[in-house]
Amino acid sequence: MIDHTLLKPESTKEQIIKLCEEAKEHHFATVCVNPYWVSTAAAELKGSGVGVTTVVGFPLGATSTFVKIAETRDAIANGATEIDMVINIGALKSGDFDAVKKDIEGVVQAAKGHAPVKVIIETGLLETEEKKKACLLAKMAGADFVKTSTGFGPGCATAEDIKLMRETVGPEMGVKASACVRDLDTARKLIQAGATRIGASSSIAIITGGKGTGY
Repeated sequence: MIDHTLLKPESTKEQIIKLCEEAKEHHFATVCVNPYWVSTAAAELKGSGVGVTTVVGFPLGATSTFVKIAETRDAIANGATEIDMVINIGALKSGDFDAVKKDIEGVVQAAKGHAPVKVIIETGLLETEEKKKACLLAKMAGADFVKTSTGFGPGCATAEDIKLMRETVGPEMGVKASACVRDLDTARKLIQAGATRIGASSSIAIITGGKGTGY
């Protein structure tokens, strides 16, 4: 259930390879890396059963739909098996819901048949009704998951937000909890609230029952 994550801008090739080795050893669902490292991760993980998640429109969500589509296609060509895209947060908060939906749809269509799409709504920047609206737009656009956070914005994944997101999208979509998930107890609470995937850099600490800061 864990996307073993390393998205720091200063991450090195050596660290990415180590991330992949850990993911193979512990049977994580995927590694989550920046687009530049997708081909490296794909090569390291070939035949392992561990997928490669990358991020699109990250971390602000403020690039154009054209750019997000291009990023998605490029990532899949390089070996990405899952896409985590950031919504246009400013458009959502401006009430331009059609633009938000079309933005998500563009990425969903670009990834269709190749990679499930997780939609990062950045809960720390949204009011309750905005969170609901973002989840509904992601569902209407055909996305596979909704996800709490980039980890670069304010706030953490909370059980309250996961519960709200799960109630909004229903049982058929995935819900990914990401940001500040650093121990087993937190991960379990989020899963009980409705999360079906965990994004974490402290994945080893989570599965060993320890505490950690991860990468």
